[in-house]
Amino acid sequence: MFKLGIIISSDKGFRGEREDLCIPTILGCVENQPFETTYQTIVPDEIDALQSSIKHCVDELACDLVLISGGTGFSVRDVTPEALAPLLDKQTPGISEAIRAYSMTLTKKAMLSRAISGIRKNSLIITLPGSPRAVKESLDFIMEPLIHGLEILIGSASECARKD
Repeated sequence: MFKLGIIISSDKGFRGEREDLCIPTILGCVENQPFETTYQTIVPDEIDALQSSIKHCVDELACDLVLISGGTGFSVRDVTPEALAPLLDKQTPGISEAIRAYSMTLTKKAMLSRAISGIRKNSLIITLPGSPRAVKESLDFIMEPLIHGLEILIGSASECARKD
């Protein structure tokens, strides 16, 4: 089982002005997968709040995967990539590029995503859109390679080579 942390970046969600539907969406996507949710929170769209939650998930709880939904668009308050980038030891651009490429087949607005992903210590951190529908589409698309990547990251698998 992989330890999962979920962080939602939303001013309105944090203030209780909007019901968050991304946490239940994420939980539904990982329901039959090898994940144990160990942390979930909603934080305001602020760099300090996001970084504090990311560090808690990785440095204190040792989550294998941290999913952050929201804050990846063009709004002045969208600061999730800026919060995450300085905390990363390694970038994993292929994950975010794959999500964007797939999402472009569904909506041209996907090109507006500023989502990033990367590794801090032994944790993979992926930023996702703030829309429950886009979260589901993204996670469904990346789930199989995501699990394999986590197995490599934690050391339970050793290679990605195809056997054909």
